Amino acid sequence: MLDGDPIEAAEALIASGRAAEAARALKARLDARRGGLLARLTLVKALLAVGDIPAALAEAREAVSLNPDIAVAVLALGEALLAADLLPTAIAELQRALRLDPGLERARELTAQAWLGAGEADKALESLAELDNPPAAMIAAAQAIKAAPRSDAGYVRHLFDQFSADYDSRMIGQLSYAAPQILSDLADMVMMGRHDLDTLDLGCGTGLAGAVFKPRSRRLDGVDLSPAMIAKARGRGLYDDLEIADLETALFAKTSSYDLILAADTLVYLGDLDRVFAGARGRLKPDGYFLFTVEAGETGFELGPKRRWRHSADYLRAAAAAAGLDVAGLVAATPRHEANQPVPGFAVALGR
Repeated sequence: MLDGDPIEAAEALIASGRAAEAARALKARLDARRGGLLARLTLVKALLAVGDIPAALAEAREAVSLNPDIAVAVLALGEALLAADLLPTAIAELQRALRLDPGLERARELTAQAWLGAGEADKALESLAELDNPPAAMIAAAQAIKAAPRSDAGYVRHLFDQFSADYDSRMIGQLSYAAPQILSDLADMVMMGRHDLDTLDLGCGTGLAGAVFKPRSRRLDGVDLSPAMIAKARGRGLYDDLEIADLETALFAKTSSYDLILAADTLVYLGDLDRVFAGARGRLKPDGYFLFTVEAGETGFELGPKRRWRHSADYLRAAAAAAGLDVAGLVAATPRHEANQPVPGFAVALGR
């Protein structure tokens, strides 16, 4: 029971670590039709405090359904969506809350938090700059993302979760995506028609490369950061195993070995490739190959205007040598187009 002011009593329970008790009392009050918007928003807060995100999200959606133009209701929905890691919709609702009430500091901070989760450091910093007292830890996190020698994992996951619905048509129809076939042709050159391969597809996406390499594979495994992409790949029925993971982590997390490791248009989200090359070498069989495409750069590795990393041929050769891999092939290629223009790249085969 909530004695006295029920909202004050619930807030006190939440503050004292008894959020579950507050949630039960508030739910009973709402079910008895004795509570309004404030009771429901406090219930959302209590449910988030106990980690019951689905219930919090349901209550927040109900609050917005009943009060579509009330900024604090929209804010609560944005916070619940953020807790559920539904970043695009969370950002949209938090921005809508700010349009309804530009003075909602909590909405600005949560927007910055959501952009950080998506790996969008510049957008996070823009939101933080609008706060009177921006959290120093969040500023430091954004600056660390900007300084990292690879694209942030949250950014990549966010990007491809958004694109998953029409990824295949976008890549093939709009971008003339050719990386899987380019790598297949390269495999024909360096692997002399070998089949019945154990194959690992890094950054497998929806399975476009998997479809090309399945006929020559005895076993086909895939790794991707995006749960939405993995769901699409699973629907193809091509892969023996699919894992939602960062490829750098995945390469070192297991010990199974492969005849062939693929990365079709995947390493463009990594600048420094030392860890990937070392991980790939550790997972390759003695006569195995690591085949991948990259966008071509002039020197070392550099971040291009589309937030995709470019690598020079000299850098790739040096990094391969440092990892103990032999360059079996390094050829100019056009993995994709942008604005109807070919994107210069390389198709590379490294052998152990």
